[in-house]
Amino acid sequence: MDGPEDSTGQPGPADRSHRSSVSSVGARAADVLVYLADDSMVPLAVENLPSLSAHELHRAIREVLQLPDIALDAFALWLVSPLLEVQLKPKHQPYKLGRQWQELLLRFTDAPDDDVAMDEPSLQFRRNVFFPKRRELQIHDKEVLRLLYEEAKGNVLASRYPCDVEDCEALGALVCRVQLGPYQPGQPTACALREKLDSFLPAHLCKRGHGLFAALRGRGAKAGTGEQGLLNAYRRVQEAAGSDGEREASLSPHYRAYLLKCHELPFYGCAFFHGEIDKPAQGFLHRGGRKPVSVAISLDGVHVIDCREKHVLLGLRFQELSWDHTSPEEEESVLWLEFDGDNEGTPVNKLLKIYSKQAELMSSLIEYCIELSQAAEPAASQEAGPTSASGSSPPPHQRPQLRRQGSVVCSRIQHLSTIDYVEEGETIKRVKPKRTTSFFSRQLSLGQGSYTVVQPADSLEQG
Repeated sequence: MDGPEDSTGQPGPADRSHRSSVSSVGARAADVLVYLADDSMVPLAVENLPSLSAHELHRAIREVLQLPDIALDAFALWLVSPLLEVQLKPKHQPYKLGRQWQELLLRFTDAPDDDVAMDEPSLQFRRNVFFPKRRELQIHDKEVLRLLYEEAKGNVLASRYPCDVEDCEALGALVCRVQLGPYQPGQPTACALREKLDSFLPAHLCKRGHGLFAALRGRGAKAGTGEQGLLNAYRRVQEAAGSDGEREASLSPHYRAYLLKCHELPFYGCAFFHGEIDKPAQGFLHRGGRKPVSVAISLDGVHVIDCREKHVLLGLRFQELSWDHTSPEEEESVLWLEFDGDNEGTPVNKLLKIYSKQAELMSSLIEYCIELSQAAEPAASQEAGPTSASGSSPPPHQRPQLRRQGSVVCSRIQHLSTIDYVEEGETIKRVKPKRTTSFFSRQLSLGQGSYTVVQPADSLEQG
């Protein structure tokens, strides 16, 4: 396991069934089964499986599914189990990695020995973490759009992509259109939605509670959530131009609409990692403890997501952070994120400590995503068109910002337990620190981003 393309995640699509692909080899049956995002299988009869590369298997899948060339970049092969998810490099040999699976679990997870012994990966054909969203907008092939749609839908329904209620309803409405056809007034649509509600909305929005306690635990869910809100959104789904038969048959516009809506989520297309962070100290005894989080890393940045509350705790673009990691040989495996903030109105640099055996993988992925983003900037500028009369290039396309009050995709820095620093002379002091340089050299060039270090202030009071 080497390099930045080894990416792991929280339990998600692998939880639907505990499947096996690579290590189940039969002479008279298909040698390998590759799973798609909709849980269907592609059986491949291959020769010399132990030495077969991921690139060769990828090509075989594209041929069977008759996918266009863009699928080579849009998708990758992954080894996935409930305990670990790994995106394979083209040179990787899936069979050999499958045989080393227990070693990988021991290195990158905290799973109990019994779980490690029983775990077995499946081979999955999934979105490539390094495929830019701007290129996804150029796809017109229906099957490629469908596969991307199915994967995004699975992540939304599993709450791996936290969404506001309004967005869940809008996305669920598009799923209704795909599965049930165009909305027809007068038909018993509400009954169909109620019976299959968890096929359209995340599970936490499908719970039917009663009374004050249920209302208090609604975590921001408002009136209209559930079948009524979904039904209202279903009515508003726009149909493409054309005859009734053409609109019925073509689902591509709805696949594309779903993906475009997901593009508004800052963590779309990311790789997920397990981790824990310190809870803020509470109570007279200042007891804290740790809470589980998912760390979502994509070409757009890093997001720390509260697994239980299903909302973002911290979202940072690469221009806004500095990072490093410590290995288990030094101390507990930790990913450090450093970013600008304030402490009671005083500008400080904040350090967030993420405990994870996958810290090394996360650090490598951040570094590689930054390299790819910087390499892609000239191409993106050319695609944006000629420079303006003032001589400056027009800004690249940016996703619309979600500005709802209390949106689940907004950072909640007040819920984090961070270490705040500035520099005082030649010493580094904690809380209301004064610091002119970053702890970590691993960051985007400060000339390209908005991350700044805190300057000393003579009037700053030390805590």
